[in-house]
Amino acid sequence: QVQLAESGGGLVQAGGSLRLSCAASGRTLSGYTVAWFRRAPWKEREFVVAVNWSGGTTHYADSVKGRSTISTDIAKNMVYLQMNSLKPEDTAVYYCAARIGWLRVESVEYRDWGQGTQVTVSS
Repeated sequence: QVQLAESGGGLVQAGGSLRLSCAASGRTLSGYTVAWFRRAPWKEREFVVAVNWSGGTTHYADSVKGRSTISTDIAKNMVYLQMNSLKPEDTAVYYCAARIGWLRVESVEYRDWGQGTQVTVSS
């Protein structure tokens, strides 16, 4: 099992940027896929982006494609989500999640979850 801790959320104006961080501990992420999900008020949890640690394969949701970049720091066991051109509809709690194996977009496929970090985008 891997422990995950998100940080970097906050309040930002529309058009602004944020970089979310996910710190993993307990074991190396080799062989894992790490994903970001988000849950907006009164909505279901939504896939945002994922990266396969070993192969570097990424997959972005259409809602963030072109505005967001996921990256990893293998030495630090960290995953980052750079979000640009933020919109009010990006407002949500953002969660980091991890699973052993290939990249999947379904939240039920991820066993390990962080506590989340709030992102609020004002118009």
